[in-house]
Amino acid sequence: MSNVSALPLLEPEVAPCCPPLTERPLNAEEAERTAKMFKALGDPVRLRLFSAVASHEGGEACVCDISDVGVSQPTVSHHLKKLKEAGLLSSERRGTWVYYRVEPDVLAAMGKLLTNAAPA
Repeated sequence: MSNVSALPLLEPEVAPCCPPLTERPLNAEEAERTAKMFKALGDPVRLRLFSAVASHEGGEACVCDISDVGVSQPTVSHHLKKLKEAGLLSSERRGTWVYYRVEPDVLAAMGKLLTNAAPA
């Protein structure tokens, strides 16, 4: 029997939730939250890391599996931290490795934000 137990996931600091851009103008809080997400994804390395985690088998990726993005490991860790701060990723430490996942509601909210509002 193993003594290893999974730590609970922490909620992202920023919960993306906004109406479609075509539905109504964003209020100041929604704009701030949305800008933080897009700013985090505006860096090509971060976008590659986000894509690697989102497309990884099982919906989560060990940092050891996603570090091949053309920058050093400390830089990868920095970019993953920025993605977490923007509310795009969550993480869980298992032994010496950290596993990252894209919260399902993040992808849904991003998709909803960029779709047309339902016709009236």
